[in-house]
Amino acid sequence: MKLLPLLVVTIAVSGCATQPMPPSAQSVGESQQSVAAVSQCIAQRWANQSQQQVISQVIVANNQAMDVYVPGQRPPDGAAALVRPSWTGNSKTWVGFRPGAGGGSDAGGAVGSCL
Repeated sequence: MKLLPLLVVTIAVSGCATQPMPPSAQSVGESQQSVAAVSQCIAQRWANQSQQQVISQVIVANNQAMDVYVPGQRPPDGAAALVRPSWTGNSKTWVGFRPGAGGGSDAGGAVGSCL
């Protein structure tokens, strides 16, 4: 009976490792850079272009997954770049774009240049 808890934990962890793309996000691309490096690049480009504050939100500890909000947008439902570990074996990082509740802007150019 001691195997049952181990089996449940194993199934739960493996389910998290194969998460699909967030439902409201449009895929922008993948990168060989780390989640932290891609997130920082996106935030820096948006801040430089807009001269406004950019909010980055850590989704998983140790910067393993992050949301970078478009300047002027706020958590939790603002337009954001979603930076996650890649679900394919071909790259380190997957990047998507989620439009905000008010529509947001399509900032894909700055996001794409950081891949």
